[in-house]
Amino acid sequence: MKKLFEKIIEGILMISGTVTTLTVLLIIFFLFKEGVGLFGKTPTEDGFIVAVNHQNPVEKLSPDQVKNIFDQNITNWKEVGGQDDSIVLFRMDDLFSYYTEEELAGIDTNMNLLASKIDEVVDNNKGVIAFISSKEIPANHHSKLVRIESIGLGSFFGGEEWYPTAQPVAQFGIYPLLMGTLWVSFLAILIALPFGLAAAVYMAEIADPKVRGVLKPVIELLAGIPSVVYGFFGLIVIVPLVQETFGLPVGETGLTGSIVLAIMALPTIITVAEDAISRTPRSVKEASLALGASHWQTIYRIVIPFASSGITAAVILGIGRAIGETMAVLMVTGNAAVVPHSMLEPMRTIPATIAAELGEAAKGSLHYDALFALGCVLFIITMVVNITVEMMSGKRSKNKLR
Repeated sequence: MKKLFEKIIEGILMISGTVTTLTVLLIIFFLFKEGVGLFGKTPTEDGFIVAVNHQNPVEKLSPDQVKNIFDQNITNWKEVGGQDDSIVLFRMDDLFSYYTEEELAGIDTNMNLLASKIDEVVDNNKGVIAFISSKEIPANHHSKLVRIESIGLGSFFGGEEWYPTAQPVAQFGIYPLLMGTLWVSFLAILIALPFGLAAAVYMAEIADPKVRGVLKPVIELLAGIPSVVYGFFGLIVIVPLVQETFGLPVGETGLTGSIVLAIMALPTIITVAEDAISRTPRSVKEASLALGASHWQTIYRIVIPFASSGITAAVILGIGRAIGETMAVLMVTGNAAVVPHSMLEPMRTIPATIAAELGEAAKGSLHYDALFALGCVLFIITMVVNITVEMMSGKRSKNKLR
């Protein structure tokens, strides 16, 4: 009977582990399936086209070129490989500039008339470029349709503009988001790690048992505070402090986000690292002291290397908390999708972008796919960081124990 009970327990544990593993793998598969769907698509809204005069030699435009054309930063076709002609923008409202009201009578109910008039405008004006619905151009049109370059890895990672809902062509450059994430996260870890490990060593090896009995539950309680509360604290306290200290026009900067993230990561790092350090066998420490090592030498040479696996786990959890945090970062970093040049500038991170925009993205749209692609990038960053920390920690532990 006892063996049967043990077999049942083993079966339940195996099923639980299998289901958990499969669930995680399916989540990752779904994430990458949705994210990869972005690449190879044209960054224009479904059903819309870019048309030019049939004499225009330009065959293809990049999304950035189209944006600059419609923003009037590019005003001559020569700048995009065409002839020396001025670019004439055409929008639907401009139709009344080319025709009288009598000529456009009934256009609201006659789509064929609308399509023919638009095609006529494009065909009669050599420098014109039009962003229109594919329904607003006749099947036997005289206009030339310009091919817009599809979204690739180069434009996705190297693009410096993130405007996923821009018209006529959306911009999906994640470089500013990527830099904002890395800058804010790694500065937060640089701040949190020394303080966290120092606090863990103090609590485990130096502090009086009564002091440790008070500090430990308080720090563990801090780990359970919702991130939005930290965000409010950062908005009310850290933001004005940073603004006044550095004389900035606004206090919502990358530095502010790093400080808030460091505060949020501290409880996790301290708790996990302190538990690992406390598990160092008493006999090992006493042997070190008996051989003439001082208390600090024992901590540095024996305790920390022995607890390196637990300290590594603390580092990984702290980095994961910093890289994956959303709400607090969204509240205190300024949420500006621009390439950062200093930690004293507003920034936007990948998690904050996903949190702010996913609720507004229509399922199956380019914007929706782009946010899932951001999730894939975030997953890869976290995985690479975790593997790197594990490798470095393993090598360091071997060297110190020799």
